[in-house]
Amino acid sequence: MAKHIAILGGGESGVGAAILAQKKGYDVWLSDAGIIKEKYKNVLINHDINWEEKKHSDDKILSAGLIIKSPGIPDNIEILLKANRNEIPVISEIEFAGRFTDAKKICITGSNGKTTTALLIFHILKNAGFNVGLAGNVGKSFAWQVALNQYEYYVLEISSFQLDGMFDFKADISVLLNIVPDHLDRYNNSFELYKKSKMKIIQNQTRKDWFIYNYDDPVIRSCIQNKEVKPMTIPFSVKKEFENGAFLKNNELNILINNDYLKYDIMDMTIHGTHNIYNSMASGIAARLVDVRKDFIKKSFCNFQNIEHRLESVGYVKGIEFINDSKATNVNSAWYALETMTKPVIWIAGGQEKGNDYSVLSDLVKAKVKAIICLGKDNSNLINAFVKTVKHIKEASSAAEAVSKAYDFASPGDVVLLSPACASFDLFENFEDRGKQFKQAVFDL
Repeated sequence: MAKHIAILGGGESGVGAAILAQKKGYDVWLSDAGIIKEKYKNVLINHDINWEEKKHSDDKILSAGLIIKSPGIPDNIEILLKANRNEIPVISEIEFAGRFTDAKKICITGSNGKTTTALLIFHILKNAGFNVGLAGNVGKSFAWQVALNQYEYYVLEISSFQLDGMFDFKADISVLLNIVPDHLDRYNNSFELYKKSKMKIIQNQTRKDWFIYNYDDPVIRSCIQNKEVKPMTIPFSVKKEFENGAFLKNNELNILINNDYLKYDIMDMTIHGTHNIYNSMASGIAARLVDVRKDFIKKSFCNFQNIEHRLESVGYVKGIEFINDSKATNVNSAWYALETMTKPVIWIAGGQEKGNDYSVLSDLVKAKVKAIICLGKDNSNLINAFVKTVKHIKEASSAAEAVSKAYDFASPGDVVLLSPACASFDLFENFEDRGKQFKQAVFDL
């Protein structure tokens, strides 16, 4: 009988892992403590995969030789503590899928910018005719694609939660964009533990591999100084020039690798702001390392469309612009959004906090924000942080109410920015739901 695998979580990650495990001859049991969406139930039924919902059955799970855990499930739930006591290995879907593909893997992590960078690298490689898949925290499940496709390259957006369940996996090219406090509720409120998690992106890399990193991030530089880094390193910066790396000079993005130059005017890019210069630098370096021609990279920079819910312009109502940045679920993401604004801002913020320190936003808020609409069940920290800085602060309990109140404060030439700096789960299903409700409320004005 095939070895028994238990999979926790019946979403994209878990169902993809189940399909791959079954294809590789494992006996599979999938378990979800919540309700599995209908589209995933149908996939499980069509593949004759055994599953349960609304519970975790100890006998079915603890009899497994391996457990694959979806990234959203905390490590300290009862069934995983029991698995740990029984010495059953618990891994991520990324770790599992990596065991069954020889494809080259470009892996991106960081507290912010992962999705944009992964999408941009994928866009460049796709434009250049590469046989490439997009997976991890974006796109389809990595395991699902390994089961059904024969890609030669994968671009993988990898979260710290996924990294925590990765042990033998190795990136061919790793990218680390930034490290700022985020998800500390999952790391015993320890920034040190979170930093260690992010640095796992380079684990198992050899001297034949590449590590692309943000030189301007002091946390990353500190981590590199305190850790043996085996892969070849290529930095990027908007402050410093390199003989091997990417840098900004005279409003041009410069990528210089082994005396080979690529230059691009940042004004011709479709995505703007300092954070997107970093994302573009990392993407351009990764593309050059797999020998994408410079003209394909330049063309991709000028026709790339960013994702929904990330600084997405929803449109104008009576001269007021509405921008959906619902994916900004931490303070640093909101900082980037505010930093890019050139018009007076009515800022919609708030939600489920993750140990937020709003003080880093003080200067930007003072300079750019004329009113704040707090969208959350408990807005006390947000209000206390800015009550002396911003004259107008109001609370709202729905996206429609927030948009209506923001519209009342706005004048032609202003921008209403949804950039919450918080998770969405207090009032919404997820950040996508929050963004869609915001957009619908704008359309209803």
